[in-house]
Amino acid sequence: MASWAVDAKEVALLSGRVEYPFPPELRTNWRTADADIHSYLLFDGERPVGYGEVWLDDVEDEVELARIIVDPEVRGRGVGAELVRALLGPALDAGYAEVFLRVGPENAAAIRAYHQNGFVDVPAGLMEEWNGGQPVPYRWMRYGGEQVDTGELRGRENY
Repeated sequence: MASWAVDAKEVALLSGRVEYPFPPELRTNWRTADADIHSYLLFDGERPVGYGEVWLDDVEDEVELARIIVDPEVRGRGVGAELVRALLGPALDAGYAEVFLRVGPENAAAIRAYHQNGFVDVPAGLMEEWNGGQPVPYRWMRYGGEQVDTGELRGRENY
């Protein structure tokens, strides 16, 4: 999946580091995750076409969809929207009060996919507050829609 980041901007959005290609040390320790981070792959048959994480936060009573990336070979075909729908399943099932995500403000395709799946922008003041201390500025979005059918996801224990 690291090869799916096609430029330094995508690497920065996924890892907070501005290096391209994906830094070798992140390739080897990417899977070193906390118990409250759940990783998923979206498959087209046997081929992985999307990756995303569901971050659980007991303190804030919220879930964040994170590190969402789609194989460049299938971008523009609705795979991102399908991946977001699939990630909403475990995110909503976790039972937290809110579901959030962050996206690069110039990533129009991803923003469309998030809107299609019921995400709306958080208020500007909150967005500014949350961007304080971030490595890059994000557009923060909150889930406000209904749960939709999910695609075939495989959690980290299954791949």
